[in-house]
Amino acid sequence: MSNSFFQKDIVSVRDFDKQKFETVFQATDKIIGMNQNERREIVRGKTLGYLFFEPSTRTRLSFEAAMASIGGTSLGIADASSSSARKGESLADTVKIMSLYSDVLVLRHQLDGSSRFAAEISEKPLINAGSGTEEHPTQAILDLYTIRKEKKKIDGLKIGIVGDLKYGRTVYSLLYALSNYNVDVKLISPPSLKIRSDSTYEIRKKLQYSETSDLEENLDDLDVIYVTRIQKERFADLEEYVKVKGSYKIGPELVKKMKDDAIIMHPLPRLDEISHEIDSTKQAKYFKQAQYGKDTRAALLALILNENGI
Repeated sequence: MSNSFFQKDIVSVRDFDKQKFETVFQATDKIIGMNQNERREIVRGKTLGYLFFEPSTRTRLSFEAAMASIGGTSLGIADASSSSARKGESLADTVKIMSLYSDVLVLRHQLDGSSRFAAEISEKPLINAGSGTEEHPTQAILDLYTIRKEKKKIDGLKIGIVGDLKYGRTVYSLLYALSNYNVDVKLISPPSLKIRSDSTYEIRKKLQYSETSDLEENLDDLDVIYVTRIQKERFADLEEYVKVKGSYKIGPELVKKMKDDAIIMHPLPRLDEISHEIDSTKQAKYFKQAQYGKDTRAALLALILNENGI
């Protein structure tokens, strides 16, 4: 069977359909089921090059851990201050040089459109690890995989997405991904952080969703609560951030109002939007979600670097 991911860029989750998601999920299940020696032969001798011009802990380390788990190595730029960008080197030149040293590239950049531009420049396949306020496709993949593993399905679920829906690129990628499934979505945010209408024109054609500012409305009916932080760094006006800071907090009392088998997710990092008291509850799946992130990224890298898949 042909591998449609071989040597392909991963720039937008909009390039995925249900079958492509299923291919990654099956590859992830296969990698999880392998013993360590088998896993470490998958991309032996291959190198991941990472370019992170915007701060990241989980995503970068997740990709490095994923590459190591399947036998590859990683090298790259962890932040802009340690790169020649400080000397004025263009993104194009940095990408060209890194593509000479690597078999696959991972890019995170603060500018919208940066990953698509870099993919056109790079001689090696490129993965978007966060492009401005646009998308974060591998986050959406691991989010869907988490829902699928923890709820045993995606179709038919009621999903609440809470927090900063205006600037949260993980939100847009998740919505694009969910539009491939039969789900009922509740968007919960302060009025000033509602989802951008210009970015949801296509989503509205395929996905049923409603909007509210009331977190407790329909809380007892949701199967998945996906929480995001209010992103201070995206606000041009600090006073506007202060107005919405701490708008929603998931604490023990709210968890009692949720369905017994509901799950709480978060792309992390969190601030105060989920109480640490929740971490030990059966509903809390955000740390498991991070673990699945390593596994799904390992599967994606394996598919991109092996012509015959895994």
